[in-house]
Amino acid sequence: MSIKDKLIILKDKLSEEVTLVAVSKTKPNEAILEAYHAGQRVFGENKIQEMTQKWETLPKDIEWHMIGHVQRNKVKYLAEYVSLIHGVDSFRLLKEIDKQAKKHDRVIPCLLQIHIAEEETKFGLDEVELAEILGSEEFKNMENVKVVGLMGMATFTTDLNQVRKEFRFLKTIYDDLAQKLPGISVLSMGMSGDYTIAIEEGSTMVRIGSSIFGARNYS
Repeated sequence: MSIKDKLIILKDKLSEEVTLVAVSKTKPNEAILEAYHAGQRVFGENKIQEMTQKWETLPKDIEWHMIGHVQRNKVKYLAEYVSLIHGVDSFRLLKEIDKQAKKHDRVIPCLLQIHIAEEETKFGLDEVELAEILGSEEFKNMENVKVVGLMGMATFTTDLNQVRKEFRFLKTIYDDLAQKLPGISVLSMGMSGDYTIAIEEGSTMVRIGSSIFGARNYS
C-alpha cells in the first residue's frame, strides 16, 4: 500500500480536531515528498541535524515539529524554522529556546513534556516542576516562547488500561493548565500503537510514523 493510501485511511479515522504529525525520522526525502503530495504538511523528527537537513531541501510550507529529546546546545540549529517543540522537559531548556528564538526575532511555540509513564527512561516534568515554571517571574517575562500545551508519552506496555490511565492523568493536568494560561490548545499524546486510546482521552495531536511510512530504517 502506498504512503498516500495509508494517509487517506489514517485521516479517515481522525476527526478534524486532531492534528496528525507524520513522524518522518530516518525516512528519506522521497517518502516525505510522497506524503507531502498527498496533502500532509506537518512532519515530526527526533534528531535536530536530520530535521535541519530536510528543512533545507524540502518545500518551505512544511511545518517541522521536534518530537525528540532536545539538548540545549543544539537549540540554535532549529530556532530559525521549527514550528513546534514537543518535548520541553526542563526550565533550562525553555530559557535556551527563548534566547535562541530572540536571535531570529521569532516566537517559538512549545509543549511542556509531562512525565506520565512508569518507565524511568521517559523524560518530563512532574506537577511540582510544572507549577514552579508557570509561577516564576522569569517565565512570565519570556517574550520569544509561547507554551501552547502539553505532551506526554505513555508506558510502553500491552496493558491498555494503564495506558488509558496515564493519558487520562495528563488530560486532567492539561485541563487545569488551560484554566490558568491563555492560548493553551494542544495536547500531544498518542503514537502508532496507542493513538486511538489517546484520542478517546482527549488528545488533539497524534504522532504517527510506522502506520504511514512503514517500519523505521535504522541502518
